[in-house]
Amino acid sequence: MEIKPAYDPNGPADPSAGIFGLPHDYSESKVVFLPIPWEATTSYGGGTVHGPAAILNASSQLDLFDRDVVNPYLAGLHCLPLDTAIEAMNAEAKALAEPIKAALGEVKGNPELESKLAQVNAASAKLNQGVYQQVKRILSDSKIPGVIGGDHSVPLGAFQAAAETHGSFGILHFDAHSDTRNAYMGFTDSHASIMRNASNRIPGISKLVQVGIRDFCEEEYEFTRSQGKRFEVFYDQQIMEAKMRGESFASITSRIIAGLPEKVWVSFDIDGLDPRFCPHTGTPVPGGLDYAEAIFILKSLARSGRKIIGFDVVEVAPPLLPDGSPLEPVQASDEWDANVGMRLIYKLAALSLASNGLAKWASPHEA
Repeated sequence: MEIKPAYDPNGPADPSAGIFGLPHDYSESKVVFLPIPWEATTSYGGGTVHGPAAILNASSQLDLFDRDVVNPYLAGLHCLPLDTAIEAMNAEAKALAEPIKAALGEVKGNPELESKLAQVNAASAKLNQGVYQQVKRILSDSKIPGVIGGDHSVPLGAFQAAAETHGSFGILHFDAHSDTRNAYMGFTDSHASIMRNASNRIPGISKLVQVGIRDFCEEEYEFTRSQGKRFEVFYDQQIMEAKMRGESFASITSRIIAGLPEKVWVSFDIDGLDPRFCPHTGTPVPGGLDYAEAIFILKSLARSGRKIIGFDVVEVAPPLLPDGSPLEPVQASDEWDANVGMRLIYKLAALSLASNGLAKWASPHEA
């Protein structure tokens, strides 16, 4: 049933309404965003815990019209409220993790640090279970989940819920990092281990295609190579060199998509983009995709006949004050990271809807 807007999609958004200024509640929405303010195991810069709130605050600046998908907002877009219990658990776990990070994860023989590590890992497991339960509910209600991080450890429970709901599926992973370290610094559910954990713990993931990877250790390089056809990595260096040799980006995109199965989850670490689009993300790396290139890949995926069954956008971080609190935006550049992040999740929502037949593609001359 098509939802008739009780608002003017051409007018200014109401900042007091829901995400993107939309009034949709859970029951009438086909896409449901789940914000997860979590960054307990971040190992370099911080601030991603504030990413979901920053994205929500910036979202009212979006124009709802989309040239690829006809009025995707009519399908209903809803964001669940930020869970203050997760924020509190994150603060506690992050404090416990700090001395472990200072010791570079060398905790063996130190009972105090061993205890703190066990507590952090237990908190991460509890978070995974909570995300799993919420995403399982969203999927059970025939809605498309969009997880908003937080650091990149947060979607593991979502992957598990997707596997139980959809069976076999693939992950299209955008990132500067491989995220296939083994229990980085002893943290079993580190943001640096998310794709290794996904591969090891969730047999339903039949394929992982990684795009934009440009910062990784030898262990990660060897791990992905050892996985055979299950892992396919498109390193940033390879993509850029192919472009320099004259291969069209359309051809590169076709190679990226070719190995993916019918059902795909998109896991998008914002640092997969060129850092000019995400200057305050926790671990920026030179190089990366242009925003338009990332959208082209996502649009090509959705138009390929595959279904986007869910997505996550993680590692968005607003600029921070010296005490670690987010800077209140004074000018547009202060919320640039969130601006890019909120546009990305809207586009992902639109393309997910179209790929599932829940919204119409624009006619060819408008695409």
